[in-house]
Amino acid sequence: MSDDKVIKLGEKRDKKAEHESSQDDLVYCSFCHRPNTQVLKMVQGPGVNICSECAMIAVQYLILNDRMPSAEAQQILDAFWGKAR
Repeated sequence: MSDDKVIKLGEKRDKKAEHESSQDDLVYCSFCHRPNTQVLKMVQGPGVNICSECAMIAVQYLILNDRMPSAEAQQILDAFWGKAR
């Protein structure tokens, strides 16, 4: 996987167009409205963007779903939130 901060989904990949796009282009998260310069990664879809932090919050919500997560899911959550020992 590349080290690009903005990952585009839902459109054809054109290596020439990717090369021409600038990392200075601001892309905002559709959920928290932070720009790609203030987050680890940004996933850009057709008409919507989500930063890595909002994606993890969504994953955490879906895993928990008002019940205790499995041990494996809890390890993933702890690792992301910096609680792993």
